[in-house]
Amino acid sequence: MSVFNIGVGGLQAAQAGLYATSNNIANVYTPGYNREIVQFGENSTGGVKLMSIERQFNQFIASRLNSAESNLNGLKAYQAQISQIDNLLSDADAGIGPMLQRFYSAVSDLSSNPADAAAREGVLGTANSLTAQFRAFNNYLNDMQGDINGQIASEVTKANELAKQIASLNGDITAMRAAAGQEPNMLLNQRDHAVAELSKIMDIRVNAQGNGQYNISFGNGLSLVAGETATTLQPMRDSADPNRLTLGYISRTGANIPLEEGVFTQGTLGGLMQFRTESLDKLQGQLGQMAVSMTQAYNEVHNAGFDLNGQAGEDLFTIGQPRVNSHSRNESGVVATVSFENVQQLNSSAYDVNFSNGEFTAIRRDNGQAVAVTVNPDNSISFGGLNMSFDGTPENGDRFRVYPVQDIASGFGLNITDAAKLAAATSPNSGDNTNAMELQSLQNRAVVGGSATFTQAYAAIVSDTGTRISVLNANLAAQEGLADQLRMLQQAESGVNLDEEAANLMRYQQYYQANARVIQAGITIMEELLQLR
Repeated sequence: MSVFNIGVGGLQAAQAGLYATSNNIANVYTPGYNREIVQFGENSTGGVKLMSIERQFNQFIASRLNSAESNLNGLKAYQAQISQIDNLLSDADAGIGPMLQRFYSAVSDLSSNPADAAAREGVLGTANSLTAQFRAFNNYLNDMQGDINGQIASEVTKANELAKQIASLNGDITAMRAAAGQEPNMLLNQRDHAVAELSKIMDIRVNAQGNGQYNISFGNGLSLVAGETATTLQPMRDSADPNRLTLGYISRTGANIPLEEGVFTQGTLGGLMQFRTESLDKLQGQLGQMAVSMTQAYNEVHNAGFDLNGQAGEDLFTIGQPRVNSHSRNESGVVATVSFENVQQLNSSAYDVNFSNGEFTAIRRDNGQAVAVTVNPDNSISFGGLNMSFDGTPENGDRFRVYPVQDIASGFGLNITDAAKLAAATSPNSGDNTNAMELQSLQNRAVVGGSATFTQAYAAIVSDTGTRISVLNANLAAQEGLADQLRMLQQAESGVNLDEEAANLMRYQQYYQANARVIQAGITIMEELLQLR
């Protein structure tokens, strides 16, 4: 090989180095960019040749970082939601706790002076404020349920777009490799960045195929991306509860297959669903359980007394009834009705009631535990302080979702508007305060679930939420630390260092100039040889 060819090869190598370095500098702030390094090799006939332009990408570090980011985003989504509840519970002026104390104080004033009109109006006024606060709190939680539905739909739209992008890039990468015979670094960066963004939304598994394409699946093994084909996720109404949004999986045959919420354990979707199941549903149930217990306890005592007109006490509070939904795939069309049987046996959980092989089972949704079911002579069933009846005979496989106390606080209200109808006495026209004292004593009785006073039950709600936030913040801090470390590792491996690239720019510039002088020296030698003739 002539000195000219050696020089030209060197110029081309220098140009490749300058191109890679310039590209690194230009993309220093581009999300998902991995720096490129030029690999040279000795030409078999002399000189140098460009072997490849390699991107510095570590699949192991990237996978660990994606997993950490997925966990982190899930925790952030959870924290953003539960912090709203914490702010509501911690309101010292408008929270349920302060309202309870005002109501207790008003009932105490009534027991001290049962004939006093101001004391009677005070009970009605504070009772009305208390029930209004319950309803407002419950409505706020309902709004959060709706907001989570909206966020789930939004995140699914993003996930579908990213899945389609990855599938398309799989095809482009394969085609580019076949056509150019080299790695399409730009497309590879785009695909890995899309995978990282998808990991922030949900927990995924990435499997690199022998042809360089990515197959992506959920944690349960269902495929989301297979080569150049992406599966579509579809937001859908829960078959057991039309008010609840879940996700469906559109199979290749077009069938919409419901996915269990447990499939999504990480990412924004996982955080939202986990918050809804662990905290929002539970809190709404606890609130409803308190409202039902207050209604039953105060009505029972109030009904035993007599008002200023000598009439037996009416119900002091009103409350709604348990809600039951028939599964959309039930064959029988049987409609179920649920009522309270023993309020003190209630808990805050919803139930999934199934009929199979002639038997009923009732499973608590908060912990997955089965509870005892009693079949009554009228073919109704009893469990967890509830009675459930049917307008026909259920068929094998029929399922029902029972909400004993969820959202029931929306119907919590004051039944009495006339202060004279407050039943403070234990006998007609006596004017005594015995029944008012019984009403006052309820604040110290363990009537919520048979184990807690109203104040203790509310304190448990506040404490439970506070504990969850404390644990969540600790996990969030630890996960942020892990993610930061992995980002540093990734940047050390794949990130662009401007100081290093500036040095490379000077090095390749000098390399270019030196090879140009090699060519110039070759020209000079040729001229000298020609002059010898």
